[in-house]
Amino acid sequence: MRQDPERNSVEWEGRSLLKALIKKSALSGEQVHILGCEVSEEEFREGFDSSINSQLVYHDFFRDPLNWSKTGDAIPEGPLEVLRAMCARTGPGPATIALDSLSWLLLHLPCTTLCQTLHALNHMDSCPGNSSPSERMRVLGLLHEELHGPGPLAALSTLAHTEVTLSGTGDQASACILYRRPQQRPIRKTQWFSILPDFSLDVQGVSPLKSQPHPDAYTSPVDPTTHLTFNLHLSKKEKEAKESLTLPFQFSSEKQHALLCRGLGQATSHIFYEPDAYADLDQEDADDDLDI
Repeated sequence: MRQDPERNSVEWEGRSLLKALIKKSALSGEQVHILGCEVSEEEFREGFDSSINSQLVYHDFFRDPLNWSKTGDAIPEGPLEVLRAMCARTGPGPATIALDSLSWLLLHLPCTTLCQTLHALNHMDSCPGNSSPSERMRVLGLLHEELHGPGPLAALSTLAHTEVTLSGTGDQASACILYRRPQQRPIRKTQWFSILPDFSLDVQGVSPLKSQPHPDAYTSPVDPTTHLTFNLHLSKKEKEAKESLTLPFQFSSEKQHALLCRGLGQATSHIFYEPDAYADLDQEDADDDLDI
């Protein structure tokens, strides 16, 4: 599965790019499932021709997500069950599922539950009923970055193989694309494009690929023992010097022998105590009450 969450901002909305990617998937013959949470089905389908709309399976969570109107049109199982059903699908050929949007799902579902469900889509080979490894599922997710903290954003980034961050104004936008592949250094490139009224992409230019400069989940960790101001290990000569050194607080056998067996002529020490005039001297034996 290739997972492409787009981060949009107030400067450039990402739904147009999401619909352009949906059109590309539909033109390649894939069946496209859409979890619509933020706009109505009519508004989302607007701009697509009949051939594209015929390949879109729209799961409407915008009109009446809790079925308050009791019309029976709402989907009772919820968005999580739709995603889990996509994991267990046995239909022929690849498919695409578009989340409009990941931000809505994050605001209504636990982050861990959503990430686990997306992770299951990322490992379709382990899902029950999916016997063909060629039947791949691509997930497109629209994410409003300004609505979430760094924790959920980092969790979703670890699931994404490709991450697109939009910027720009007017009719032209730029997409900063980050490619992540297992056991490889992340690659980043910037691509200028515009979206035509029929949701076709018009690419103006692409910057050359370059390695990601900052650390990432797939980069090798930094060795913490480099550039230290001290040694973590001792040489053989340093170990011998350490073992032969007697520390001042250690009571060695030489010190014990010197204290107990003083030779002739050596100075001895005496303690003299002279109580002062007002000292309260107790003449009784302190241990008189003890049977010793």
